[in-house]
Amino acid sequence: MKLTRKFLMLAGLLFLSTYAFSQDPNFYIFLSFGQSNMEGNAKFEPQDTTVDSRFQVLETIDCPNLGRQKGLWYTAVPPLCRCHTGLTPTDYFGRALIARLPSNIRVGVINVAVGGCKIELFDKDNYQSYVTTAPSWMLNMIKEYDGNPYARLLEMAKLAQKDGVIKGILLHQGESNTGDTTWPQKVKLVYNNLVKDLNLTADSVPLLAGETVNADQGGICASMNTIIAKLPQTIPNAYVIPSAGCTAAADHLHFNAAGYRKFGNRYAARMLLLLGYPVADEESAWLQPKR
Repeated sequence: MKLTRKFLMLAGLLFLSTYAFSQDPNFYIFLSFGQSNMEGNAKFEPQDTTVDSRFQVLETIDCPNLGRQKGLWYTAVPPLCRCHTGLTPTDYFGRALIARLPSNIRVGVINVAVGGCKIELFDKDNYQSYVTTAPSWMLNMIKEYDGNPYARLLEMAKLAQKDGVIKGILLHQGESNTGDTTWPQKVKLVYNNLVKDLNLTADSVPLLAGETVNADQGGICASMNTIIAKLPQTIPNAYVIPSAGCTAAADHLHFNAAGYRKFGNRYAARMLLLLGYPVADEESAWLQPKR
């Protein structure tokens, strides 16, 4: 009995030491979720395909066309969300971090997003009732996540925690909830579930939420930005990323490639400040004070 007990203790210590060794504290991981602007609506261009290998993406579905398998890390060459999507704020968020963080730090992203969806799709307890009302064109995208995007995000995040440390969550969603004054509470529910299900500490994992296409670009959902602005009142560790000056596509609903690049850099500037790294004056000038 004593020998068995000692063996079990030794095995347990060996397991813990192996896990601790494999988890790299210098591998910063960020979760990204939302709807079409986080999914990536703009076509990426040749300048977007050269990526530092320190910036990685964890593939969330099998993509034979990209030579990628679900659950494996790859250099973060777009697309970062599923197999046939475009450029997203996450692309230049990661690039900007890599350019400014010490060379021993790597950045990994996990992007789960569904074009056109409401925030209710990520409510782990009630998403099924939303799916039953979703249009047929959206169902195919949802099916790529086995019908449950939140569960896929959680599954991939837990897998990523074996390799690195989750440092933040990026959100771009709201167009489909335009005018919904309860949106901040709905986002809080999703955020709190992620924090709890991943054993995170809310104080150390900020939520960065981007505005919809701004009124200065003729954004057709720009009115939603007044609701998004209230998110920090609901989630203490939330920050709003302004979209003013980020150029839009012809539909005035999505950003164009240049807009995504600028927007991604803004997400990164906020995150760098939260991580304790200074940013240039021109990058921080637009950052709004915490409400």
